[in-house]
Amino acid sequence: MTSSPPAAVPSLRERLGEYKPTVLRADLSHLTDGDKQALVKLADVSDLLNTAYYEQIWSGATRLRKELADKARNGSEEDKDSLRLFELFRGPWDRSRENQPFISGVGAKPPMAHVYPEDMSKDEFAAWVSTLSEEDARRAHGFYDTVTRSSQGTLELVRYADAYRAQLEPASRLLQEAAALVKDPSFASFLKARGAAFASNRYVDSEVSWLNISHESALEAAIGPYETYEDELFSAKAFFESMIHVRDFEASRVLDKFASSLEFVESRLPVPSEYRNRKLVAPPIVVVNQVYSGGDTAVPMTAAYNLPNDEEAIERAGSKLTMIRNVQEGKMHSVLFPIARQILGSEDLEHVTFDAFFTHVLLHEVAHSNGPHRTVDTGDTVRSKLQELHSAFEEAKADITALFAARLLVDSGVIDDITMRQFYITYLASAFRSIRFGLLEAHGLGQAMQLNYLLEAGGFVYDSSRKTFAVDFDHIDQAVADLTKDIMLIQGDGDKKRAVEFRNKYGVVAPSVAQALESLKRVPIDIAPIWADIEDLRKANI
Repeated sequence: MTSSPPAAVPSLRERLGEYKPTVLRADLSHLTDGDKQALVKLADVSDLLNTAYYEQIWSGATRLRKELADKARNGSEEDKDSLRLFELFRGPWDRSRENQPFISGVGAKPPMAHVYPEDMSKDEFAAWVSTLSEEDARRAHGFYDTVTRSSQGTLELVRYADAYRAQLEPASRLLQEAAALVKDPSFASFLKARGAAFASNRYVDSEVSWLNISHESALEAAIGPYETYEDELFSAKAFFESMIHVRDFEASRVLDKFASSLEFVESRLPVPSEYRNRKLVAPPIVVVNQVYSGGDTAVPMTAAYNLPNDEEAIERAGSKLTMIRNVQEGKMHSVLFPIARQILGSEDLEHVTFDAFFTHVLLHEVAHSNGPHRTVDTGDTVRSKLQELHSAFEEAKADITALFAARLLVDSGVIDDITMRQFYITYLASAFRSIRFGLLEAHGLGQAMQLNYLLEAGGFVYDSSRKTFAVDFDHIDQAVADLTKDIMLIQGDGDKKRAVEFRNKYGVVAPSVAQALESLKRVPIDIAPIWADIEDLRKANI
């Protein structure tokens, strides 16, 4: 028996070609001059948080980034491609190829990033935490402190405010300056509170301030340490990011009805009552267009988010759902439609719609609030129990619960302009979009688990003669309900052993899926943003 030849290693230019350059703009016509000046300052904050993120992601990232920039300045096209790809992936690893290094001499991506010592084991961490005070143990497991090794070789805590002072101090000043320029006082209050948090290392009050930004504010922004995906040891440490937005007022008003549906869906989840979220706070929903980003914002681009992630802030003030319309439109036209034409039968293509895609993403983000966030027996956070698997299971839960919710909302008439055929078929095509992000990425692994489960349950079917996938409408509703239940029970029980077994069984690329993915090689994996509005404002010296 002969083995198949190894896959060819793509060139830098081929990797770049998988991300379609896309101009992303917003309507700035209703902004004041002060708002426009503030946007430039917030873009400068984003650049500083970019630098802080590189300090967090790997001990060699900042040095390598400078070397690549120096070479690209007067170097070859290959040198320039190396830097472009490094900035696109936010590091030297190809996220769509299991974090394969694309820069010569770079090793494997460290699972502890640079927020723990690279030689630290989980056992050493656990033994050290057992010696700490209750407050320091909370910080060790928390979002906003790095764990470093002292000169004596012992582990110790360092506040983000101290570890990244070189970036956070000037970022704080810029936030205060931007606050003095913006028209809306509630947005100004958030900027001032977040600037203060960069110095104090206490973030909850500024998260509450962010949640209280008025629906009348023309500007929105997520600025700070948020997501924990890059902490592949414990999914605990938050990484700095910045996303700067201009609000779409009309689209935001249309979606207000979905926030009020949260409890309606929760009361009908296919799980025992103790697994339901008894502390639901309906999230405000805003629709925005993005104008800049920095930090933990590698491709694939974020299309929506439900923040904060800090459980203390959520319990105090709930969460907020932000839908990024111009990013979703770019993904739909450049990626999802071409995928659908390749993996679906021609009879299903008319049912792939932007409205179904946009609304499922919305319901996905709302669904992060559904189900258990703490274990039913001990009250520990699900994050602390599932550790490195938490992110993938949380993304899978939100995805599949969104489909379950769509059925409820269509049947009850809350959604009256999208059919379940459109929801299911659009979701099926989008599954292949997400899996292409790679199984080491939370959304990619979460989607693989869903797709394989639904294929096994008969909700989706593969036609080997046509090499296409389809929805079996006799089985899909029950399959979606069963998967929603199975994931929520694992989360609510905090059962990492079951989570590992589930991941090992379903978090794979089946042969039929692998064949389909091979056929998508000419389709972009995602879009690469061109921030034209900020470029224009900077050139105009606004």
